[in-house]
Amino acid sequence: MTTAVTERAASPVNTRRPRPPKAKKDWRGWQFAGPFAIVFVLVFIAPLVYALWLSLFQNRMIGGTVFVGLDNYTTALADPQFWDGFGRVLLFLVVQVPIMLLLALAAALAIDSARLYATGLFRLVIFLPYAVPAVVAVLMWGFIYGDNFGLAADLNRLLGTDVITPFASNWILASLGNIVTWEYVGYNMLIFYSALKTIPHELYEAAEIDGARPVHVLKAVKLPAVRGALVIATIFSIIGSFQLFNEPNVIQPLANNVITTSFTPNMYAYNLSFAGQQYNYSATVAIVMGVITAAIAYAVQLRGTRREDR
Repeated sequence: MTTAVTERAASPVNTRRPRPPKAKKDWRGWQFAGPFAIVFVLVFIAPLVYALWLSLFQNRMIGGTVFVGLDNYTTALADPQFWDGFGRVLLFLVVQVPIMLLLALAAALAIDSARLYATGLFRLVIFLPYAVPAVVAVLMWGFIYGDNFGLAADLNRLLGTDVITPFASNWILASLGNIVTWEYVGYNMLIFYSALKTIPHELYEAAEIDGARPVHVLKAVKLPAVRGALVIATIFSIIGSFQLFNEPNVIQPLANNVITTSFTPNMYAYNLSFAGQQYNYSATVAIVMGVITAAIAYAVQLRGTRREDR
């Protein structure tokens, strides 16, 4: 009897709690996100995967389509036409983007200052060029730039000289930059103006009590508030500059001897595919340009985020 009690006492006690029943998965969230996920896969992931697949092959006269691995990428990285176009859009980015963003920031600050008359009309006039379709805007400026017609030709005839030559090889990049700036200043202005409207009025009241001048309010209140918006606008502008296509492609018939088929990397990839039937190499050029664009945009984002955290 004593032995049985001792064995029971020595036996380990089962202290495990019963497992709760597994909760059923709730799929209601996917009912809302599902349509977007399907469209995202069809219009973004699937074309990207297909482009990657195409870039691994070559279509040869003898042997047809053959797998070549990374040979297309090696060719693209050593292609002078690709790097000439890349250098062109890089120069376009370095010069045009700061000018555009400064103009947009100045317009946003002017509207937010409440010292302008008819600020609603002023904001609409600046934003209106962004509402014009890109092709229409480029055609309009193309006819203004024309050497034998339009405003540039009329001014040259009036002055009796050929000083104004927007389609000259040394001016074509500036002419395109003027078009892009005219198109997107209003868009970036709206981003900055939206950021300025989020500033609490208490900050302005505190600055006024402290006797801060408008310049001090600008430096200590307004510019820090638009820093995040400036990073976003810069990233968008970098991506847009590296994707430069519509403006030079539409202007090309008017400046045929200046704008070549490889004027920008996107034009180069487009003409390789649709004019040269080199789909595999075209996909390779597009992927290489996409990777470079993503890397630079990500670096700018990291730098901007670190400054904002400080």
